[in-house]
Amino acid sequence: MSVHKPLPHDAAPLHVTGEARYVDDIPTPAGTLHLAFGLSSVAHGEITSMELSAVRAAPGVVAVLTGDDIGHADCSPSNNDEPLLALGMVHYVGQPVFLVIADSHLNARKAARLGKITYAEKPATLTVEQALAADSRFEDAPRIWARGNLPDGFAKAAKVIEGRLEMGGQEHFYLEGQAALVQPQEGGDMHVTSSTQHPTEIQHKVAHALHLPMHAVRVETRRMGGGFGGKESQGNHLAVACALAARLTGKPCKMRYDRDDDMVVTGKRHDFRIDYTVGIDAEGRLLAVDFTHYTRAGWSMDLTLPVADRAMLHADNAYWLPNIRIESHRLRTNMCSATAYRGFGGPQGMLGIERVMDHVASVLGKDPLEIRKANFYRASTPAKAGPGTGKRFSAEHSPKTAAAPGVQTTPYGQEVEDFILHELVAQLEKSADYAARKAKIADWNAANPVLKKGIALTPVKFGISFTLTHLNQAGALVHVYHDGSIHLNHGGTEMGQGLFQKVAQVAASAFGVPVEAVKITATDTAKVPNTSATAASSGSDLNGMAVKAACDTIRDRIAGHLAERHKTTADKVSFAEGRVSVGTVDMSFAEAAMSAYTARVSLSSTGYYATPKLAWDRIAGDGRPFFYFAYGAACAEVVIDTLTGENRILRVDILHDAGTSLNPALDKGQVEGGFVQGAGWLTTEELVWDDKGRLRTHAPSTYKIPACGDRPRVFNVDLWVGANPEDTIHKSKAVGEPPFMHGIAVLMALSDAVAACGDGSTYVNLDAPATAERILGAVRRQRGGYV
Repeated sequence: MSVHKPLPHDAAPLHVTGEARYVDDIPTPAGTLHLAFGLSSVAHGEITSMELSAVRAAPGVVAVLTGDDIGHADCSPSNNDEPLLALGMVHYVGQPVFLVIADSHLNARKAARLGKITYAEKPATLTVEQALAADSRFEDAPRIWARGNLPDGFAKAAKVIEGRLEMGGQEHFYLEGQAALVQPQEGGDMHVTSSTQHPTEIQHKVAHALHLPMHAVRVETRRMGGGFGGKESQGNHLAVACALAARLTGKPCKMRYDRDDDMVVTGKRHDFRIDYTVGIDAEGRLLAVDFTHYTRAGWSMDLTLPVADRAMLHADNAYWLPNIRIESHRLRTNMCSATAYRGFGGPQGMLGIERVMDHVASVLGKDPLEIRKANFYRASTPAKAGPGTGKRFSAEHSPKTAAAPGVQTTPYGQEVEDFILHELVAQLEKSADYAARKAKIADWNAANPVLKKGIALTPVKFGISFTLTHLNQAGALVHVYHDGSIHLNHGGTEMGQGLFQKVAQVAASAFGVPVEAVKITATDTAKVPNTSATAASSGSDLNGMAVKAACDTIRDRIAGHLAERHKTTADKVSFAEGRVSVGTVDMSFAEAAMSAYTARVSLSSTGYYATPKLAWDRIAGDGRPFFYFAYGAACAEVVIDTLTGENRILRVDILHDAGTSLNPALDKGQVEGGFVQGAGWLTTEELVWDDKGRLRTHAPSTYKIPACGDRPRVFNVDLWVGANPEDTIHKSKAVGEPPFMHGIAVLMALSDAVAACGDGSTYVNLDAPATAERILGAVRRQRGGYV
């Protein structure tokens, strides 16, 4: 079989040679026009005048459009509240106010800077406190989910602990910026090429803006140079702008943001403040947990509701919380609208409970890992040992219909049927030599007054599925040509994660041919309709199953034809290693395809898949939003300089659950990359807005993503061996988002290092990102000095 093999990324040679073609690399027709936005310079105000004569007179300018010209061309993915261009009011610094259409990218950008806009400024809502005071929020009231008896839990507690955690947002910093190219077709149709994770949403938004049916708009996406959620909805603006300009001028229109504009205009990860009160018994087990989440959502709704929901859904992470209340405030502020980002709220919710575990351990003077393990969900009773070192359910076990005795449920009522972290963490403790290293670090810290080391081991339990249930579906189109070559399309998009290679391996395995026999071309709404975004870690799960369904249909047709021709039954026909056997007759797959073709057997099929078992009521906070959970754990060791706050990640060991991996090489790459990105969120990546609502960190000179030198000096990544107990594609598990949360181990290790500067009487309370400045302040607090 081609699946389960560590094959390289299908476009790896193209990536390293620069031959991979992105939107900005596509040769454009003669006369293509280029677009740029004129942006708001204030965070909140009424537009009183716009003087655009200098813009219109600038070299190369063909036309200039305002909101009055185009009306409410909506770009929102959710709430119809995000017009392409401001309509009388501006709501954040960087909001598009007018659109320049010119003969070159440079001329469009230069002209856009010549606009003179005056505003009647209004007070800007920028902080959590300002939003609460103004009752500026999405939804009429905070969302509240609860389980158990919270007062009873607190009454039984030996100790009650209170705290607050603040965590920043995060810029996506995809290597390829936002870009779109629209070419008008006959009859008013539009062909859109977009760097997007959601071609169908682009199709819908363009059709809506042009008052066309969706069949008049075709969207293609061959690849993105990174997405991370930032191209789930943020590409709508460019595609809609280009489509409107193309209809106006009758010419192809192209738009791309320069990096500074990209960072100012587009949404980020939601920042959060989490207040918590927890009651514990004498051993550190959590008897009552009361969380309050506050998130700054920005000026429009975008995807805030499902992001904040998922933060609530992951507030338990790996822990049994018998009595819990979670209150979530989704606050409207005068900033760019926060949007999807890898993990989609899960990292924020998970970080909250991990902070609680760290705080409880500090109060009790215990190893945080001991507290974590004491609060784990009860281990599931496996039907039999899995194929690897960990114990798992057997492939035949159906947890929903035959749950193991004593299965516990999440705060939202989903059974945790295959909890493996007891075994997985034990294996990582051993392979990372956690106990011995922790003892050595204690000795180091006792002997070294300036450089302090820290270590932490943190778990991950991450739910896999879209929480908007109807998005859990996918389609595919597969052709087998009579020479035996295979061509397929599916609804997923390739953003560097290797989705196309994994799906090609699925198709190759279905037909028993080498993966080189399979070609996947651009995601195309004219071939596979009604696609869901490539998000929620669902790309391989959904599209792999849809492709397999299509391939199985064609293979069964070929098998039925050959069985009839050779007077046998279809179950006697086998496909393996590029050959097809029918009893004693052996032929190449190409010969089998030709035979079926000449017999007028269809060699083309669509495939479809919908994730089973899902039922979710987000208002009540009850049901089964996830098909299954992915697990993992990370052990991080760090060192800090107590004189400067400078720090380094010395060593990281990760053991991650990818089920029976479709491609171990690609999955390990995702684990490594996800960890580094997660560590960046929690250490160096600081978004700074000033008191006027201006983003001051809008370039790589001021916004610091991890560089090559920031990677761990020792970086050990391994995959847990064990099949997914659910019926997923070849028993694999999603691996896009879950590894991101392994970065939490770094923040906890930094907290451990800072704690070594004190006597244990004061909790470290290290917020994120743990920049050098924040670490230095925390060190000084531990030592009783000024901050």
